[in-house]
Amino acid sequence: MALPAEPRQKMINLMYLVLTALLALNVSSEILNAFKVVDKSLVTSNENLASANNTLYTSLDAKLKDPMTSEKAKPWNEKAMIAKKNSEDMFKFIEQLKVDLKKEAGEHLEDGVMKYKEDDLEAATRLFGDGKDGKAQGKVLREKLNAYRQSMLGIDKSISDEFSKTLAVDNIEEKVTILDPHGKPKEVDFTNLYFHMTPTVAALTLLSKFQNNVKNAENQVVTYCHNQVGAVKVVYDQFAALVGQSSNYVMPGEEMEITAGVGAYSKAAQPQITINGSSMPVAEDGRASSKFKVSGSGSRTVPVSVTYTKPDGTKETKTFDVKYTVGTPGGAAVMPDKMNVFYIGVDNPVTIGSPTGWDRTTVSVTNATITGNGSNRIVRPANTPGQKAIITVNADKKPTTFEFRIKRIPDPIFKIGSGKPRITAVEFKTQQYCRADLENFDFDLKFNVISATVYFSGANFTSVQQAQLQGNSLASLQNLMSKSGPGTSITFDNIKVQGPDGPRTIDGRSFTLY
Repeated sequence: MALPAEPRQKMINLMYLVLTALLALNVSSEILNAFKVVDKSLVTSNENLASANNTLYTSLDAKLKDPMTSEKAKPWNEKAMIAKKNSEDMFKFIEQLKVDLKKEAGEHLEDGVMKYKEDDLEAATRLFGDGKDGKAQGKVLREKLNAYRQSMLGIDKSISDEFSKTLAVDNIEEKVTILDPHGKPKEVDFTNLYFHMTPTVAALTLLSKFQNNVKNAENQVVTYCHNQVGAVKVVYDQFAALVGQSSNYVMPGEEMEITAGVGAYSKAAQPQITINGSSMPVAEDGRASSKFKVSGSGSRTVPVSVTYTKPDGTKETKTFDVKYTVGTPGGAAVMPDKMNVFYIGVDNPVTIGSPTGWDRTTVSVTNATITGNGSNRIVRPANTPGQKAIITVNADKKPTTFEFRIKRIPDPIFKIGSGKPRITAVEFKTQQYCRADLENFDFDLKFNVISATVYFSGANFTSVQQAQLQGNSLASLQNLMSKSGPGTSITFDNIKVQGPDGPRTIDGRSFTLY
């Protein structure tokens, strides 16, 4: 049969065919077990989403108590609490429907375990239908889901603008037109489509899916509220030794400062610090520093040792070699902090040495811009990959030039989940986001996915199905992802990403499920 292009209609049609096939097979035990496996996966996903949501609520509460962010956090925390209350009420209502459905299916205690008739085709019909002896909960469920969606979008106009088309809970029409097994249009209401003559275990799985939609919608809205204040604030409870230096290139007679301490410092860490073999006093913030005049020329190394008490009470010692270079008077120097390459679209830090002092030194660059004062400068090259940026250091009217290649930031790699080309069907179906990662690159940069064309083929697909991806979220692919199974191939093509140097198209990726 020919399937319509609208993704939600596809899902409805496919579910209708699946349920029809189930009835024809008289609901085999294998199919019942498959529903139980899917239901267990959904319950686990709901627990994970609940944990993620609680992290956001905790962070919002911390921002509310922080004087620096409390004013901005207050209105968004209130909106997040509304989303939480709406979601809790909707989730509990569906959970009660599960309890009622099991009772309809003859739930009873047997050998210390609560059991019910999993293949009962009448229980869901009675509970959700409005026929004879029907309790009409299908209509109530549809109305409550629609009301929940409107309530979530009504929390704030910006939330409505952001999620009116992408909220995980869709608006459910009272009746929809589907194609019957013979390809003819047929109008079916919500209750009959999902719950009429449906096995109890299948109806329970569907209710878990609605709960999953609610948890996802809650996460979308609360994440949005949190982002209006700032990123999640993580409280660290681990210690680490840290060592820093004022410069890695100095001239004879200039001063070098080395600082050492403990990250995530607590007085309980009791750090003991030595620099160049000498014990140093530790300040209130857990750091010690040593200043000294450098001499000679060439590479130099200063040993630093930090001993501290870890959270478990044990002692640990970290040793570091702080390396720096002493310049030779009579010539200028430029030391690249990354490599002899400048990348387009990002800040490229360089350290510049002068033999005459900065009052008699000027620095200029061609095919780029340079900012900063003294030794530490930032270079941003022009958008001219393949060409060179030339830095000129004019010390006491003696110019010295240094050449750097201008290169484009390499393309990131499109990834989902572990990023491997072969992943399990279960792992793939639980993914909510994709990403584009830079591998083996010196700069800490982030690329965002803008769009991609996606093709599903292989197992569970009689023909290639095409869909469009917009942004990092995989929400627009959920219908096709839920249909995928072992043997399905998913290809992402024409992938567009946004990086610090602008948008670009990167290589496509294919994933095979097993």
